Amino acid sequence: MRVLVVDDSAAYRRVLEAEVTRLGHDCTVAVDGRQAWELFDREPTDVVISNWLMPGIDGDELCRMIRESGQPYPYFVLFTARDGKRNVMRGMEAGADDYLAKPLDRDELEICLVAGERVTALHRTLAEQRRRLEALNKDLYELSREDALTGVGNRLRMEEDLGTSEANAARGGPGYAVCLCDVDHFKQFNDTRGHQAGDEVLRAVAAAIRGNCRKGDAVYRYGGEELLVLLAGPGRERAMVAAERMREAVADLGIEHPTPDPEPVVTISIGVSVRDENEAGGYAAVVARADAALYEAKREGRNRIAIGHES
Repeated sequence: MRVLVVDDSAAYRRVLEAEVTRLGHDCTVAVDGRQAWELFDREPTDVVISNWLMPGIDGDELCRMIRESGQPYPYFVLFTARDGKRNVMRGMEAGADDYLAKPLDRDELEICLVAGERVTALHRTLAEQRRRLEALNKDLYELSREDALTGVGNRLRMEEDLGTSEANAARGGPGYAVCLCDVDHFKQFNDTRGHQAGDEVLRAVAAAIRGNCRKGDAVYRYGGEELLVLLAGPGRERAMVAAERMREAVADLGIEHPTPDPEPVVTISIGVSVRDENEAGGYAAVVARADAALYEAKREGRNRIAIGHES
């Protein structure tokens, strides 16, 4: 273990250093609480043995600082005169784990270090378990917001992100736009090729759309064969350029459609809506305009883009 010895008495520092080293541990010494804090902050340790009364920072204050540092848990031992036991409770309240009485008893020191080794090992195990649990919770959080089929965001993630974008825009931040994409003649594809082939088409289309988004944009499974793309901070022209890039990317996949009239390959239609600067209906109104624009694009022949009229 790494042991930090803190005492303003040179004699006690030498005794403690010699005994800690004899018991097979690495020992670092500090002449007062301030130096001990600097050493601990620079290189955390397993056990701290600190005198109670010292110039500047006392033992209980040093213990409190270490406990509040967020560093891995060290076993903290107060080293105090036998008639100073009444102060031990104050030290415990500050976060100390144990105490040693002066003059030093070698057996008591050895017992103290054995306890310290066990406690610090336990805290390391708990810290690792907590780290793994936090990582697992993060993974579960992400999975709960991901569409299982396509790997893009699901409706929950979409609504969270739209809400955040709308709140930012309402406070004067950058605006946003929505592209609502629908796979053309998808029912005919499913009916002819089967649902498994249809699922493969949805995965490929989602990947093509996501691959043609820019940093800050996001793709979500809106429902069925519809995908929603949230464009961060664009104007009308940029939104149309982005939508056209997505439409071309899907057509370029070259997925043969079983009903080639009017298109021999799988295509998408896209409805675009840009958040109005004076938007009153929130993101729901923006999505509704994109949906109306998508209906217009499909009514006009599919494999095209239409933009919704601002309110």
